[in-house]
Amino acid sequence: MAFIDQTDAASLIPQEVSNEIIKAVPEYSYALQLMKKLPNMSKRQRRIPVMASLATASFINKGTTNTPADKKPTTKLAWEDKFIDAEEIAAIIPVPEDIIEDADYDIWGECKTALTEAFGIAIDQAIFFGTGAPTSWPDDIITGATSAGNVVALGTGEDLLQDVSSIMASVESDGYDVTGFVAPITIKAQLRDLRDALGRPVFMESFQGPVSYTLFGAPIQFVKSGMWDISKAQLVGGDFQSAVYAIRQDITFKILTEGVIQDEDGDIIYNLAQQDMLAIRAVMRLGWQVPNPVNRLQPVKANRFPFGIIT
Repeated sequence: MAFIDQTDAASLIPQEVSNEIIKAVPEYSYALQLMKKLPNMSKRQRRIPVMASLATASFINKGTTNTPADKKPTTKLAWEDKFIDAEEIAAIIPVPEDIIEDADYDIWGECKTALTEAFGIAIDQAIFFGTGAPTSWPDDIITGATSAGNVVALGTGEDLLQDVSSIMASVESDGYDVTGFVAPITIKAQLRDLRDALGRPVFMESFQGPVSYTLFGAPIQFVKSGMWDISKAQLVGGDFQSAVYAIRQDITFKILTEGVIQDEDGDIIYNLAQQDMLAIRAVMRLGWQVPNPVNRLQPVKANRFPFGIIT
């Protein structure tokens, strides 16, 4: 495909637009809003040393005239490497030429919003559910929580709050504190229906005022982007600061003026030259990781994970 490169299109793609999109993507991703952001990556891969074993200590028996004193014990520390791999995420927006030629139309404003929303959805689907995730990325949150046994079926307890408490207990037994929850917006109805012993709504002080939703002091994010797979999880809770991400500071654009755009089956859906269209292609790179260092409460790596889920 022929295209106008970034130098040729400098007037159409100012640098501040690139920076704005990089900064805005986390606002459209529920995972990135809650996770810990590391400094931007200067290379494709970043190594994270993670504690793999802990030191031990014991009291020393001074001994007696007939029994020698105990020898001071030795101990050690060990580390293992985990990696953040920056992988590409991309989107193409086909645009009719007559729209671009319309000076009164803020085409970049529209494209910026559309791109950041699309990137946010793709990132969340990969991090939470593994959908479309690169092979170099770690297991998604649902898979990791399931492998560690931090899973509770909805309805196991007397109500939703007991189910939430159960997954919190699983995460806490792994040595983590639950800092937040993410769930589809449909879970709101179940929270509104919760009643105390006197039949009063648990989450509503007034039917006229707004409702503040927190679960045991931790905030809950309600997903409205449509990215949530309710067949895999009803709710995710965990220590989101124990998951990290980093952005490889390079978002690039190309204006495609010729060629065709195909769908996943290879069928042509747009012929740019014949249909008097341009296509704006955007690519950025980022990666994430769950360091999951050893701790005193759960030394077994396979049984330790900072997230739990309600299925």
